[in-house]
Amino acid sequence: MLSLGLNVAGSEWIIIIFAALVLILGTNKLPEAAKKLGRAVNEYNKAKQDMQNQMKDYTSHDIGVKGPLGNERDKLEAIARSLGEDPSGKTTEQLKDLIQEKIGRRDDPGAA
Repeated sequence: MLSLGLNVAGSEWIIIIFAALVLILGTNKLPEAAKKLGRAVNEYNKAKQDMQNQMKDYTSHDIGVKGPLGNERDKLEAIARSLGEDPSGKTTEQLKDLIQEKIGRRDDPGAA
């Protein structure tokens, strides 16, 4: 019997919540609360968009590998070329050190 009395549809809940807000906040503070809520939603959307743009920047870099690489040396050479370095004439250890050095720091002038 109790479940029949609380059978309220989705759109009716909006009316009930709005009426409760008017009773709690009053008509004078309701616009101010709506502005604060709008600013909070705007800040959330802006932060979400910034995070998505950052992720796109990090994931959009293509190192140009078209297929599987045979061994570790091939992988290191592909990484070195993608970083703008010439891998010829360097030992495997030198390539590892070079890659670690390049990845460890950012050449991006906008990076802080």
